[in-house]
Amino acid sequence: MNLKSKIGLGTVQFGTSYGISNTQGQTSPEEVTEILDYARKEGIDLLDTAAAYGISEEILGNNNLTGFNIVSKFMAPENNQKISKQLESSLDLLKISSLYGYMAHRPQDVLLHSHQWEELRDLKRNNLIQKIGFSFNEPYEIDEVLLKGWIPDIVQVPFNYFDNRFSQQLVRLKSTGCEVHTRSAFLQGLFFMQPDSLPQYFDIVKPSIKDLQKNGEKLAGMLLKYCLQQDFIDKVIVGVNNKNQLISNLNFTNSEESLPEFSLKIPNKILMPSKWKI
Repeated sequence: MNLKSKIGLGTVQFGTSYGISNTQGQTSPEEVTEILDYARKEGIDLLDTAAAYGISEEILGNNNLTGFNIVSKFMAPENNQKISKQLESSLDLLKISSLYGYMAHRPQDVLLHSHQWEELRDLKRNNLIQKIGFSFNEPYEIDEVLLKGWIPDIVQVPFNYFDNRFSQQLVRLKSTGCEVHTRSAFLQGLFFMQPDSLPQYFDIVKPSIKDLQKNGEKLAGMLLKYCLQQDFIDKVIVGVNNKNQLISNLNFTNSEESLPEFSLKIPNKILMPSKWKI
């Protein structure tokens, strides 16, 4: 199988400066165009964005999006505003008439306000969205959604060499016909940081990061390949700051080398960048 076909392009860097190892800042509009053109040429057919990603949707909308399926995400509505208002804004910025996927950035808010799920279903029936679902941060959120009897069409979760917290639930969701996307293959770039320069907070993973970095320039492709090889994953969302990063990642993805299974249990405070104290 051509693993590259399972790659989706993350676009948070297009709208804001993002990532612990990002020293280049926000990607320039000119570089975005080069990245998109190269991604299309390489058969990448999915772009992942969100209203919360700064001006990402606007930057994408200024480009030719032909051939790409677009997934976006909405935030918790304020002042009883309908989700359709956020969807309308995203579609206007992207300059498209419908989305391939639309996910809740805050699943807990939808769980507290069940009418939001019904509104999403209405938007899907009106052909404004092909697939509806959730971007999850914690495994228990999936359990709560399924307890509601809701079967999402599409989900996104963090998954990487250190983080397999969602594996069993993803297999279950996949069996329902749900499309599974994962993010954080590089854990916001933590895998590429110099271990000795990291704060004491990361001591538990410093030896593992040092071992991984012995793979040199092949590491990014090997980390990506580890995710792509999982049968229960349909798309691995990968963000890049420039075209050369994308080229490098793709070149090493189909190499014969693979990372060994990882057995050390990493605490959530490391797996979840929102909890990092740095």
